[in-house]
Amino acid sequence: MDRETFLTRKRYNRTSKFYDWMDRMISSDLREKTLSQATGKVLEVGVGTGKNLEYYPLDCNIIGVDLSPGMLNRAKERAKLLKHPVKLLEMDAQNLNFQNDTFDTVVATCVFCSVPDPIRGLKEIKRVCRPQGKVILLEHVRSDNLVFGKIMDILDPLTVRMMGPHINRRTIENIDKAGLRIKSVEDQHLKILKLIIAEP
Repeated sequence: MDRETFLTRKRYNRTSKFYDWMDRMISSDLREKTLSQATGKVLEVGVGTGKNLEYYPLDCNIIGVDLSPGMLNRAKERAKLLKHPVKLLEMDAQNLNFQNDTFDTVVATCVFCSVPDPIRGLKEIKRVCRPQGKVILLEHVRSDNLVFGKIMDILDPLTVRMMGPHINRRTIENIDKAGLRIKSVEDQHLKILKLIIAEP
């Protein structure tokens, strides 16, 4: 584990106790809309405290991974209340320990703001998703507004140190660089939060 990944893990272990408060920007309705599109064998990368788990269709076979043991402990408590089994594993998004073409759907919500090398992580998603599969990403990104985008750039080092996420990631560009094919982008919340559907 490189230094930046180690520090990311440490930050999210620390914030796991109050992460659900930070995660309020995603409404229950948006979670349901996003996760209802998942089918078959599903990998959720950056499962966090498990807030998404109750919104998956009951016929999905879900594996959730996260870098932070603190986050996973909270997700395991949530998983006990579900009607369907979920497998939760400690794993780095940049080094997914799965064979090629394993999953029908890969999901990430507000994850690639925190992965130290987001393009590497997105390439891993592409690798483990089956050729006819689907990638569902709900991610916050740098604003296209000239002034607001610059403010996000200035504040980014502080938010990373205090909470963990980068607030100025250009995730749409990173998805393209990773070789994923974007099928649709739906703007949410001032165009900073985006629902992205892609294919390997």
